[in-house]
Amino acid sequence: MQQSDQGIVTINVFTVPPDKQLELIELLARITRESITHAAGFLGATLYRGTDGTKVTMHARWRCVADYEAMRRLGGSERTLAAALAFASFAPGVYEVVETFVAES
Repeated sequence: MQQSDQGIVTINVFTVPPDKQLELIELLARITRESITHAAGFLGATLYRGTDGTKVTMHARWRCVADYEAMRRLGGSERTLAAALAFASFAPGVYEVVETFVAES
């Protein structure tokens, strides 16, 4: 399969104790605003809060895998990720867009 013209998507799912969910959201939002949004190849992101209080998910779009990997190496997010992992577990994933569906009129 060739890389999509739509770039790649990262979906990172964090599992957290309910009393730490807001802390994790604030931590991820801060690092995204301060660092990630300025990274080369970053296209956008959405941060989700699980309604049961135990999940936080970050969905981000990148121009290509190389841009995402460069951000991980150079972007300064490692310290923030380490802080988050002190109280949350992390399941990362990198995906290619296969198809996008929209509502039909």
